[in-house]
Amino acid sequence: MNYKKLAAIPLSVSLLLPMGAVASAADHGHGEAPMSVSNKATDLRAALDSILSEHAYLAIVAMQKGIDGAKDFDAAAGQLNENTDELSAAIASVYGEEAGMQFKEIWSSHIGYFVDYVKATAANDEDGRKEAVKNLDGYRVKNAEFLSKATENRLKASDLEKGLKMHVDQLIWAFDNYNAGDFEKTYDEITESMMHMFEPGKGIAWAITDQFPDKFDNQSVDTPAADLREQLNNQFSTHAALAILAMQKGIDGAKDFDASAAELNGNTEDLTKSIESVYGKEGAQQFHEIWSSHIGYFVDYVKATAADDEEGRQKAVANLDDYRMKQAAMLESATEGRLKAADLEEGLKVHVDQLLAAFNKYHDGDYEGAYDDIHEAYSHMFGVGTMMTGAIVDQFPDKFAGNMPADMPKTGLGGMSQSADHQTPMWLVISLLLTIAAGAVVIRKANTARNE
Repeated sequence: MNYKKLAAIPLSVSLLLPMGAVASAADHGHGEAPMSVSNKATDLRAALDSILSEHAYLAIVAMQKGIDGAKDFDAAAGQLNENTDELSAAIASVYGEEAGMQFKEIWSSHIGYFVDYVKATAANDEDGRKEAVKNLDGYRVKNAEFLSKATENRLKASDLEKGLKMHVDQLIWAFDNYNAGDFEKTYDEITESMMHMFEPGKGIAWAITDQFPDKFDNQSVDTPAADLREQLNNQFSTHAALAILAMQKGIDGAKDFDASAAELNGNTEDLTKSIESVYGKEGAQQFHEIWSSHIGYFVDYVKATAADDEEGRQKAVANLDDYRMKQAAMLESATEGRLKAADLEEGLKVHVDQLLAAFNKYHDGDYEGAYDDIHEAYSHMFGVGTMMTGAIVDQFPDKFAGNMPADMPKTGLGGMSQSADHQTPMWLVISLLLTIAAGAVVIRKANTARNE
């Protein structure tokens, strides 16, 4: 297994944030990033969000590959195991090596039970499926007890069990619907399962910072800026995940390609409606045209690859270059120069190159390399969220003033978020739209940030 991405730096000093996102935020063009955007507490929250949400994505992909008997199953499973190593190292950095090993044993078990469920499904073994579900129920109790004890009951075991049930159910539903051929529901669950994991990320981060306040300068994980950062991280990372999966399905001629592409396009439609609510139909139309174009160019690249059309591949890349310039110019204007077009163009190139590299390696049969690139592309988006949020908060400081209450945030550890209607305030929509205009661009080079 490739352990080069294993992050064993203590979370207590908030250096597990992927891809140098803190450095990215500080480089938004107006000096240091506001502390409300990037500090020890909010960086911890973002780090846990990244690891946990990627776990959900990789678990579902591995289950699909397993039931299909796909050639890249071992690579997908290997990447999922590396994610477990990363999360276990994070736990160990806070609670010690013994706790890290105990957590890894418990966490790894539930991955094994999902594998058992897939195997039983493949064998039409209903008793085996029920046994796997029963074992997953036992896992929920053990992991809830572990986290409750580790956080000195800041996280309640009963609430954790409910949250873990949501996670388990989402993955099972996504797999069952995939196996049954209901691909629309499958991809709805993929998006929901990744989104859900941001909630326990916030809750666990709150518990740790409340437990060790001095290590986090008595800062809160629960601020308006941190919430915006979470939303952007979720949007960006989900975009990368869905784009890469759709490209794989496209080159394979998979039956669920249309559903994977529709999920990606559905996100575009949702964002376009948000833009229209603020900027009207003309602004929405402009956004939709530019945003959709870069997705279309990736589709062109896949089609050209399938046809062994090198000229078509080069044309798609040239079109993506043109897209980069348009998006960079839009975002520089929207942020009033806080983000520079030249830097954005370079960052957009990183994003494009990551997706193309993951696809090319997948097509060439270098599956381990492909999943390394998938990890890089997914994690890199969290640096984007930090940088974008830094620019937005700097542009609209009054909208992000002050901290939230220090009580346990309503993160949905007992299930889904406990907010009344899940509606985004209009000021947050306006701020978000400035970020949306970038087309989920990547601002910093992942490897450069890692090596510096």
